[in-house]
Amino acid sequence: MKILYVTTIGSTMSFFNTLIKHLIDEGHTVDIATNETNSKVPDCYREWGCKIHQINTSRSPLNMGNLKAIKQLKKIVLQEKYDIVHCHTPVAAMCTRLACKKARKIGTKVIYTAHGFHFYKGAPLKNWLIFYPIEKYCSRFTDVLITINKEDYALAQKKMKAKKVEFVRGVGIDLTKFGKISVDKDSKRRELNIPSDATMLLSVGELNYNKNHETVIRSIANLDVYYVIAGNGELKDHLESVINELELKERVKLLGFRNDVAELYQVSDVYILPSIREGLNVSIMEAMATGKPVICGNIRGNTDLIGDNEGGFLCEPKDTLAFKKSIKLLSEDKKLSAKLGKRNKEFIKNFDINVVLQQMEKIYKEM
Repeated sequence: MKILYVTTIGSTMSFFNTLIKHLIDEGHTVDIATNETNSKVPDCYREWGCKIHQINTSRSPLNMGNLKAIKQLKKIVLQEKYDIVHCHTPVAAMCTRLACKKARKIGTKVIYTAHGFHFYKGAPLKNWLIFYPIEKYCSRFTDVLITINKEDYALAQKKMKAKKVEFVRGVGIDLTKFGKISVDKDSKRRELNIPSDATMLLSVGELNYNKNHETVIRSIANLDVYYVIAGNGELKDHLESVINELELKERVKLLGFRNDVAELYQVSDVYILPSIREGLNVSIMEAMATGKPVICGNIRGNTDLIGDNEGGFLCEPKDTLAFKKSIKLLSEDKKLSAKLGKRNKEFIKNFDINVVLQQMEKIYKEM
């Protein structure tokens, strides 16, 4: 098969390298269409021989560059004669499905993986007014709509017009990487300037409004714990001001981008993520694979991972008191913490990359 992957910006292709390498090893041709202007695709794709098509997609659905991207994609798909076009991210998916209307009539199949609809229970009204009509209209030009959490799957079955709706457990997780890595805890803690016997909370994710790290920072003000955040983002200066305001400079560490997150999971005690919106969060799955208890926002996706499994605590994203109580309980009750971590490590096997590969392979073959 000849397959085209489409995403809005290049860096998001980092989530699909295992699946694409598997497809290439199976003898398929895989190319990529994305905007690399400020965000490059990982080098591995060029090393594997994937052709990279530059398109003018923007994260904003109202950006005029998307109109040009539709024309670019239409030309690419018709010239290259792809068997399957698999799109990801909302704007790229909109452009792709509008661009492929003619191609579908001559045999090209279009797959869209929704990594969390922007409209969901409790979403802002503007999300429903902007994204919902776009998704519903474009679903008419979709052969397979893949959803990655139960709430989106139920909504897609009821409201969308795709020929087929599938439920796949995210992009999968490499359990060999996050479940079996060995690290010297004392040495790593010294590097982070955190005592070996202290309770260490960890978050991995961008410093932005949606990840909502400020809620955790405020919740630990009177607790004897350390909080480590791995990630960059637009709210760095704001979070630093909150940390200084609460006199938490010694106990809250903003590490920036890290290549050692697998080790950070190992030396932490509790994984915590108070996100306002998620599809199916990869970092939570990685922490679960490492055997850590989780405290996270009570939102879709998280309920699939922690609610169904009862491997931690779900708190309303802005409820600092609920987060404080959950942190205090796990920091004081090590037996409970270990029990929840063990439960997570077993449950996450359902999300192993090999399970997802089998699901995706089946969908492709049916196309």
